[in-house]
Amino acid sequence: MSSIRTPFGFASTAAEVAAGIDLAGRRAVVTGASSGIGVETARALAAAGAEVTLAVRDTDAGQRVAAGITSTTGNPAVRVAALDLADPASVAAFTASWDGPLHILVNNAGVMACPEQYTPQGWELQFATNHLGHFALATGLHAALAADGAARVVVVSSTGHQTSPVVFDDVNFAFRPYDPWLAYGQSKTANVLFAVEVTRRWARDGITANALMPGAIYTGLQRHTGGRGSGRVPPELIKTVEQGAATSVLLATSPLLEGVGGRYFVDCNETETIDRRGDAPPLHGVARYALDPDGAQRLWALSQTLLAHAVEAS
Repeated sequence: MSSIRTPFGFASTAAEVAAGIDLAGRRAVVTGASSGIGVETARALAAAGAEVTLAVRDTDAGQRVAAGITSTTGNPAVRVAALDLADPASVAAFTASWDGPLHILVNNAGVMACPEQYTPQGWELQFATNHLGHFALATGLHAALAADGAARVVVVSSTGHQTSPVVFDDVNFAFRPYDPWLAYGQSKTANVLFAVEVTRRWARDGITANALMPGAIYTGLQRHTGGRGSGRVPPELIKTVEQGAATSVLLATSPLLEGVGGRYFVDCNETETIDRRGDAPPLHGVARYALDPDGAQRLWALSQTLLAHAVEAS
C-alpha cells in the first residue's frame, strides 16, 4: 500500500489546498467551527461552494463566524447548529434534526490538557469530548453519510497521541493518577483508531475516514496550557490558522483521497508509522498502536457500550 503524497506541505493554506475544487451541491459539517482552525476549515469548504453547518457550543459566536464566512466567500449557505460533544443529549438532538445526505464530516472540535474533569456519566472529559462525542455524532449521522455513497469523515488528531495508547481497562483514570497530557494523548489515539474502524466498518457504504495532525497552531485550544501548547515546539514549526486547516481541507476535498481511508496525515501528506517517539521528525509519525485494527474494533465496541449505558441511565 503506497503512501499518499501530494503537492502540498507545511506552509500550504486551506485556501490553496481547496483551489479549483468544486463542492457545489455538497453538504459539510464542521465541529468546533466558531474558533481556531475550524473557522478556516469551514471557510475553505464554503469558498469551494459547499453548504456548511458550523456545529458549535456557542451559537452566538457561531453566528458571527457564519456571517464573516458568508461575507468573505459570498456563500450564503453557512448555517449554525448547537452541539456540545460532552453531552450525549446534545449530540442526539443534533443528529435527530439532520435531514438529507451529508458528504463531509469534519470532527475538528476538541479540548487539550484540561484539569481533571468528568461528565455526569463519569467519563473523563477529554476522552468524552474528543472521542466519544464525535463517535456518537458520526454513528448518529451514518445514514446521512451513507446516502452519498462516497462521503468522507475527517478526524483531527494530534502528535500528542504518541504520549499514550488507549488504556482500555482504565480510560477514565479510575486507577491511574490523572495526567492531563496522558488523557489528551489517549483521546487523540482514539481519534486515529476511530478513522481506521470507520473505513473498515463502513466500506460498503463508500464512507472513508482519515485522521490528521494539523500542526502546532496557537488557538483557544491551548487555554489550559498558557496559550502555547506543550511549550516545546520550535518557533519555526508554528503554523498560522490558515496553514493549520490545510490538512483537514485536503482530506475533505482532494481527488487524491478518493477511496482512501484509515490513514494519518501531517503537513498534507501521509506520515510514517513509528514504534518509538523520536523515530520521525518533530510533529510527524503515527504510532503503530494507533493504526492497529484490533484496537480499533475494541475501541468501537467500548464506545458503543459506554454510550448505551448513558442512554439507559438517562
